[in-house]
This record gives sequence, C-alpha cells and structure tokens, in this order.
Amino acid sequence: MDTTPTREERLEGGLLGLLVGDALGVPYEFKRPEELPAYEAIEMAPPKGYFCYNSNIPHGTWSDDGAEALCLFTSLMDCGGVELEDFGQRLLAWMNGGYMAVDGHPFDIGMQTSQALTYYKAGVAAEDSGPRGERHNGNGSLMRVLPLALLWEGSDEGLVEAAHKQSLITHGHPRSLICCALYCLWAKLELEGVADAWELATEKLRKIYTDTPLFLKELNENVCPEKCPVAYGQGYVVSCLHTARAACLEKDYESIVKKAILFGYDTDTSACVAGGIAGIRHGVHGIPERWWKALRGKEIVVPLIKKWLPDSGKSASMA
Repeated sequence: MDTTPTREERLEGGLLGLLVGDALGVPYEFKRPEELPAYEAIEMAPPKGYFCYNSNIPHGTWSDDGAEALCLFTSLMDCGGVELEDFGQRLLAWMNGGYMAVDGHPFDIGMQTSQALTYYKAGVAAEDSGPRGERHNGNGSLMRVLPLALLWEGSDEGLVEAAHKQSLITHGHPRSLICCALYCLWAKLELEGVADAWELATEKLRKIYTDTPLFLKELNENVCPEKCPVAYGQGYVVSCLHTARAACLEKDYESIVKKAILFGYDTDTSACVAGGIAGIRHGVHGIPERWWKALRGKEIVVPLIKKWLPDSGKSASMA
C-alpha cells in the first residue's frame, strides 16, 4: 500500500505542522538543553513539576509564530499575493487586538517585531518599517513565511521576491530576507516530494542571486557557508534555519519537532519552522493524533483549511 502523502495532505500538513510544532514548543521556551525534560517526556503538557515560563498560557496554544503565519495566510488568500499594506494591517490587528491568536490573546511578541509594527502604525511605509541593521536578524519573519510556499503557484524567482517582500515590514536586513527565501524554496521542493530538497534549494537560490552580488555574498558567507552553521536553537535567524534543518534529519514528524525542541532556548519557533517542513514531508496524517487533539484554536484554523482545501481530511474529521 502506497503511504506517500498526496499533495493536498502535504499542504494541510505544512500549515498544521507549524501550528502544532509551535504549540508543542511553547512550554519549553528559554531553557538550556540540559534543563529540558527527556525526549519521551516532551508533550503538549510538560511533566508534573516542570517550571514553564509561559505557565499562564494553556497547553496546546500557538504563540506569535502561528498567529503571524495565519495573518500572512489569510492576507495571501484574500489578496492573491503579498500585499504589504494588507498584511501590515493584519499584523497590527493581531498585536493590538488578538486577530488570529488563540482566545484573542497575543503573547510572546518579539521586541523587533513590536518595534517595527509601532513604526508602521506611526506612518512609516511597510517596506521600510523593519530595522535593517546586522543585529536585527531575529527569526520573526522566518517563523511566519511558510504559507507563502504552500500557496505559491509561480516561478522560483517570484517566490524568492515574495519571501523577501513579506519580511520587510519587520525584518529588513538581507540575511533575514535570504533565510525566508531559502526556507520557501526548501518547502516548495518538499511539497514536490524531492529528495535532498535542502541542497537543491540552496543551489537554486545561488543561481537566482547570480546577478545580486550582495545577496549571493550573504548567502555564501553567512547563511550557507562552506562550514555549516551550528544549530543551537536560539533566536538568530540563521541559527533557527539550521536548527530546523538539523531536526529534519530525523525520521518522522514527532521525532523532528522533539529534536527541534531539545536544542533548547527558542523552542516554539524551532519546532514551528521544523514542524512546517515535517508536516509537508510526512503529510497531515503524520502528525500525532494526540497533539492535533490537544491543539487549541481549531475554531480559527479549521474553517480556513476547509475554505482552502475543501476535501481536507484531518481538520475536517477532527474539528
């Protein structure tokens, strides 16, 4: 019996995979690897007696990662592409009013994202509101970009340009833009069931940047240098991307997101970024049922998936 996920199952798996990964990682944030529970004990509800920094957040709740991803998803669905003004208004609605947040309660908002959206609200153009210094390379635009790859129907070059564009409103440095573009190409190839998708995505991006020396230099020297950057689970965008890459060497969805969490520190984002790829690779039915059942916010995401994929399986059967 062929158990290879269909394209629809990969699409649904990508969106749900990032949300489940995000929610799974929330209780374990800000801890060093040695402070985390054992692999077997990583669940939506941590072991009894384990101290959570987000102890006031009910288990199974996605964070800013999932909410921002859904802001991008709904904007793309309604606008047919990246429209920064529309996307920016949705991000403000999330930050100020809880749009796409579980229980209407936004939490865990990154300092750079908050600063950039404050600039945007004050009248700075969306394409200019994201800080562009080298120290402004957090993972805030990477964690939300997957819906772009899931909905994309155009060329690789167009996908790269769109990935750059969505980043600008909060993260404007080329390094952040490049990480978003590479992740989208990686996800697109995973959707196609391509083996060695990471390697091929990197090759494609190098070719696309041939006529953009600054971006090619950044890619080769800082994002994908000859010596692979260390995966250590922190909020730096390059580390986050390579943490997800390292986690995705595991065999299935569950082991991938647990591995991402066990790197420590920014556990929700590591598991979100890795979980999106794992959900695509293994399909929606590869996500453990116990985690899907424990995910909160289904009243938000299930109608979106039914509108997007009318014949969807997992979300329709378990709403």
